[in-house]
Amino acid sequence: MPYIPIGRMSYVRPAGEREKQEGKAPLTQFGRMCAKLGIRIIAASWPQAKGRVEHNPGTHQDQLIKKLRRENISHYEAANRFLDEIYLPEHNRRFSRAAASEEDFHGLKPSRRTLGEVFCLEQERVLSNDWVVRYNGRLLQIERQGRRSTSPQSKVVVQEWENGKLAIRYRGQKLAWKEIAHLPPPSFAELPSQPVRQKNRPLAAHPWRQSYRQLPTPSPGAHG
Repeated sequence: MPYIPIGRMSYVRPAGEREKQEGKAPLTQFGRMCAKLGIRIIAASWPQAKGRVEHNPGTHQDQLIKKLRRENISHYEAANRFLDEIYLPEHNRRFSRAAASEEDFHGLKPSRRTLGEVFCLEQERVLSNDWVVRYNGRLLQIERQGRRSTSPQSKVVVQEWENGKLAIRYRGQKLAWKEIAHLPPPSFAELPSQPVRQKNRPLAAHPWRQSYRQLPTPSPGAHG
């Protein structure tokens, strides 16, 4: 698993009370994406380490801009040629180091489809009793074919991509949905039917249906 040393507060957060009780590791959106790609984050626990990553002297930073200005380069085409022919070869000669081992430890490159599924924002929502998901002021109605796999009050995950595309998943399964402007009226036809309880009425000859004057008088000593 590759490692990425980064600042602690940028992509790592402390665990909440619910996560502590359930024993789950707290993840940010960036941390979740890295976990799905098999990347382990090493958080920098001291400011010096974070500063070395962000302000490494002798590397790109603002020196590239100064070199472009000295070469009177102000167009993309000329800047790209300068990077490929001069800047990057010089940079690699100064900072490249031979690998400690000739064995290739690189993993397989994820497919474009996999990256497209991973690089999105995910938020958990609770499905209402009328199969509606509320997300950023929008009402997302789960369609009927998607209701068979879930039930009201279930927790679903809403995914949002950079282009605004949305998807709703329940236990990894994608649900069909449509956006609505208003909440639907309650539909009693979708409520589970309850069996009608039959009232057990006593017969006319039953003692409960008779007046106390019609009841036989118990003989003396009948109760001991």
